[in-house]
Amino acid sequence: MQGIILAGGQGTRLRPYTTVIPKPLMPIGDFSILEVVVRQLKKYGFKKIVMAIGHQHQLFMAFFGNGEKWGIEINYFIEEKPLGTVGSIKHIDNLDEDFLLMNGDILTDLNYNQLMVFHKSHKSVLTIAAHQRSQEMNYGVLEYNSRGLLRKYSEKPILKFNVSMGVYAVSRKIIEHIPPDEHFDFPALAQKLISEHSRIYCLPYAGYWMDIGRPDDYAIAIDDFEKMKDIFL
Repeated sequence: MQGIILAGGQGTRLRPYTTVIPKPLMPIGDFSILEVVVRQLKKYGFKKIVMAIGHQHQLFMAFFGNGEKWGIEINYFIEEKPLGTVGSIKHIDNLDEDFLLMNGDILTDLNYNQLMVFHKSHKSVLTIAAHQRSQEMNYGVLEYNSRGLLRKYSEKPILKFNVSMGVYAVSRKIIEHIPPDEHFDFPALAQKLISEHSRIYCLPYAGYWMDIGRPDDYAIAIDDFEKMKDIFL
């Protein structure tokens, strides 16, 4: 199995930490977050990885090399200009028929192999790992009709919604939907596939997931990793 890791962003939400170190190389316990991902992919049977990198790409290549240290083949695609979250895929050679695509700044105990099995068994073009999040509203929420007559008042309700985990199982067929040499993000790809009635599935996952994109979330991830290290490695 093949994994494509997106690690080309500048990590602006995590500044000032990322002024010197790219976000996927930020430490979490004794490892960088991206090293945790590499170890997990090896654990779940992946044989090769391509890292799509741009900003400070030399640091990634110096640290991971060819992947020999982790027993997994690592290659690189270097973006000469920002291509968005999926634009780089168009330029990666030798893609498997189905492959894993994920962000390089995620801490989760998701079984990536099970995601691939689900994807292939459903003959899906795209499968999105989904996680339920809750958000408390800090306001009284009003529901009223067109004449302004109040129907319902909810004080600081807790809303539940499903979010993308930034982890996807992907068919190589999506390449034909990605424009060449243009900045192209995942939401645009998903909307395009939906409009063309392509087979897209979501796999709900109730385990651990944290995007370390913000300082507060990064701090939580560090604490959680120390407490639950065994579930991640």
